[in-house]
Parts: sequence; structure tokens; C-alpha cells
Amino acid sequence: MIVITSPDSVTNEFEIISEMFQEGLSLLHIRKPDFSITEMQQYLDRLPILFRHKLVLHQHHELAEAFGINRIHIRESDRATPDRFQKPVRCYYSTGTHTVEEFNNLQDHYTYAFLSPVFQSISKPDYQSSENLLETIKNRNNPNTKLIALGGITISNMAMALESGFDDIALLGTIWNSTDPIKSFRECLRHYTTITNKN
Repeated sequence: MIVITSPDSVTNEFEIISEMFQEGLSLLHIRKPDFSITEMQQYLDRLPILFRHKLVLHQHHELAEAFGINRIHIRESDRATPDRFQKPVRCYYSTGTHTVEEFNNLQDHYTYAFLSPVFQSISKPDYQSSENLLETIKNRNNPNTKLIALGGITISNMAMALESGFDDIALLGTIWNSTDPIKSFRECLRHYTTITNKN
């Protein structure tokens, strides 16, 4: 189960992230689109060093090596740039897609890719897919890249996403739009563990 940061600042954000890691968070995508490189440095400095191998950078990839981060998220607009993949150390790459056709056409560079929005987005209420991704996932034919469900994922529908053929899920709004992000994370993780242990 993956969590993506809120693009905006959240009260007690670093304490929440640290607690989620201690509770068992597998990966945290750091998506702060408005951050300058200095702001990103300051943000990374405040995260526990112990969990840096579980961080995924969406912006300012040039900071990855200095912070010991080997997971990079490539935006759709940057996928055509081949030098993105010329790194001196082993990196794991992810990206985002919005249709199964787009996912099927990805190069083999990517460990996994998000497909969104599977359900109506929580963080972007008017954001919906033009197709039923729970149906079109049946046309998936890219065996080299894991497919992660993103968009509107909650306790009530995560089983539906996983049973439809997604390899994993990612949470954003269900965590950060909650009045108690840690409680929401714990409940989601408990339910997720129950579902995945059945398979």
C-alpha cells in the first residue's frame, strides 16, 4: 500500500509520516509540485533518515543521490526524455497513466505505474476518468510493470480495485482529507492486510 503526500502543507505532517512508516507504510511518494529545490531539501531533511529507502521523489530528482533516495517518479511529460534513466546507481522508476492503453504502451523502465482515477477523486472532487478503469483493466497486456490503483481509493472500495486486477493501491485524499490521518491510515492498512492475506 502506497501513500502520496498532500500537495499542500498539512498540520503535523512530519509526525504523521513518521508514524505511518512505523505502522508499516511501504512507500511514500513525495509530490509537492510548488516546492522550490530549497524547500524540497528542507522537507527531506525533516523526514526520518531510517525510511529514506521508502521515499519516492516526484520533483527535483537531482536531490535523490545526496539523500540516498533511489526511487524516482517520472511525470508523463518527461517520459520521452531518455537521459532520465541514465543514473550511476540502481534506481526504481514509476510513472502515472490515465488509460489502460497508455499503461500498455509504457517502456520497460518502470517498476510500477499509477492508473487514475479509478474512482471519483477525493482530493479533486470533479476529477473522473473518461472510461471505466475497472472494466478496461481487462485489456491490460503489459506484464513487466505493476499496475497501481489511484483515485478515490477508500476502505469500502479497495477490495474491488484489487479484485479487478490491480497489483496494489495508492492513497491520497482518504488519508490527508481526514480529520485524523493516522487513524485513517491504520484502518486502511488493517483492511488492506486482511484483503491481501486472503489471496
